[in-house]
Amino acid sequence: MTEKFRSLTETLILHHSLSSEDYEYLLANRSEESAALLAKEAVRVRKEMYGNTVYIRGLIEISNICRNDCLYCGIRKSNLKCKRYRLMPEEILACAEEGYALGFRTFVLQGGEDAFYTDDILCDLIGRIRERYPECAVTLSLGERSTESFLRLYEAGAERYLLRHETADEGHYGQLHPPEMSFRNRMKCLYALKEIGYQTGCGFMVGSPFQTYKTLAEDLKFIETFRPDMCGIGPFIPHKDTPFGKGKGTSEKVELTCYLLSIIRLIHPPVLLPATTALSTLHPQGREKGILAGANVVMPNLSPQSVRAKYELYDHKLFSGEESAEEIENLRQRMKRIGYEIVTDRGDRA
Repeated sequence: MTEKFRSLTETLILHHSLSSEDYEYLLANRSEESAALLAKEAVRVRKEMYGNTVYIRGLIEISNICRNDCLYCGIRKSNLKCKRYRLMPEEILACAEEGYALGFRTFVLQGGEDAFYTDDILCDLIGRIRERYPECAVTLSLGERSTESFLRLYEAGAERYLLRHETADEGHYGQLHPPEMSFRNRMKCLYALKEIGYQTGCGFMVGSPFQTYKTLAEDLKFIETFRPDMCGIGPFIPHKDTPFGKGKGTSEKVELTCYLLSIIRLIHPPVLLPATTALSTLHPQGREKGILAGANVVMPNLSPQSVRAKYELYDHKLFSGEESAEEIENLRQRMKRIGYEIVTDRGDRA
């Protein structure tokens, strides 16, 4: 490890800021020793902020119907092999009821950009969830909508919104998306969410096609300036029925993801950082590796068993075992073995 690396790490810990070039240097000079140093500091910072707690979110994947054609996504509209489904409001409410009984106090409604879910339908659904479970938080992850739509959903009771920016480099964004999708509109949506008052989450894929240390450094700089409440990152895993279907997820992407989790924790100490399903898909202890790198959120699946396999954003996506809400006790024991405790409160940012 070079003196420059140590110096940059100290600067990051003290000031939570580096230049894009310095972030690129940290990435280009990753080693076992440097990863261990950053993870140690990230864990120290997260324990100062959150102790040994790990927050759980109940993930309800409400639809795999999507109007978009992102080149990397298994539920893109051009994938004719995708077996489509859509949950009706009563089915979503049943998932929330099961989740509440299991101890979940945040419900994440996630789906493709499905035109069925109008503002009226979603506002009614959000209101019913909040009426039944007033102490619970409702998080939405439903893609790009108009500012007016975001505002209506917020006023109906949704407090959090997750919208991955995917990449902070406009040229790279264009390589991952069809021409009709706009990097500038994605950013406009993120800033609108924050302006409205949502606890706003962003995020990106690690190891996506055409990604470089320079584009990753831009992601880190964006997180530094945007200061999201939550940041979801995970290793890129191809889906066989997409233009990027060749290749596979690798352990290298797992290690780089964990390295980035540590850096993000040091950039923005209060951020809520999930140890994502993609980590667990590529490594049996992927979730633990994420937590030990500075993450503090896990999101087990509350969707009906009959549809879980259909929400396949990438090949071999896990939806059973400790990825399922029913296995919450096993997940609790796995976290306990590495010194952490799952808590069942809303888990708002400190």
